[in-house]
Amino acid sequence: MSEASHGADLRRFGIAVGHAADAAGATGCTVVRGVESALRGACSVFGRATGTRELALLEPGHLVDRVDAVLITGGSAYGLAAADGVMRWMEEHGRGFPVGAGVVPIVPAAVLFDLQPLGRFDARPTPQMGYAACEGATAQGVAEGNVGAGTGLTVGKALGPTACMKGGLGIAVAAAHGAAACAVAAVNAFGDVCDATGRVIAGARRDGGFAQAERVLSERGLAAAFDGAHNTTVAVVVVDGVLDKLALQGVARATGAALHRRVRPAGSMLDGDVIFALGPLTGAAADPVRAEMLAVAALEQAIERAVRTAAGRDSVPGLAD
Repeated sequence: MSEASHGADLRRFGIAVGHAADAAGATGCTVVRGVESALRGACSVFGRATGTRELALLEPGHLVDRVDAVLITGGSAYGLAAADGVMRWMEEHGRGFPVGAGVVPIVPAAVLFDLQPLGRFDARPTPQMGYAACEGATAQGVAEGNVGAGTGLTVGKALGPTACMKGGLGIAVAAAHGAAACAVAAVNAFGDVCDATGRVIAGARRDGGFAQAERVLSERGLAAAFDGAHNTTVAVVVVDGVLDKLALQGVARATGAALHRRVRPAGSMLDGDVIFALGPLTGAAADPVRAEMLAVAALEQAIERAVRTAAGRDSVPGLAD
């Protein structure tokens, strides 16, 4: 298994990122949590084949105005069990929504379908893995590639599992004019992944090159979707200034531009794409337009890093090779 460290310093965002994985089973989970305190959160759903938990409380106007952690997990809907471990870690550390005698940790989550073609179908993230990801979370030198939620991911599945490539998890930071945003992306897309020029760098392979997923879909229609349950890109973007939930929701929606620029196609009926947006509860205010632009830039880079740092396995090639 290959791991790459971006070396990004996430301390200015008040977050730590932790991974846990079953390498042999080709599944895992990644937790994005506050280093010392809760965060404000929102989200936007782009795909139409999602598996999620606690998304309703991220809507503007909901009573709960805090997020203790976000879980990105493999294992499809089975993987949501890993959130129990995240909640246990949070409760042990006294972190959560106060309810008199104790706390209720707020842990939204979204799933990735990695039950096949890699690893074992019965390998799923567990509560113990969710706890371990929280315990091991760090704000510096977070591993990328075939780690955590990126362990069993693949991309470019328009021609089926024998022609796809290895996906993974990427992290990037974008900064300008004293402001910054970071992104954590787990890329398990049906479509191809492109670089900044629009050139496919990881995707469905044919005749020694790339088949171009959008071309295959236009030619074959839904018949090209060998199994629509296998695809999703889940991302968490974090800004370094205070925004209310409505503005954070705007960041999550705007950041969808990164999905459509770097994954083709994205947000389809074949994908479960979700973007979470997080920011601090207190401190200096962020400019919402600048926050949106920086979040887009960070996610574009994180999506590309997710495939560039992923090594091949089980006859599925990866760019890190």
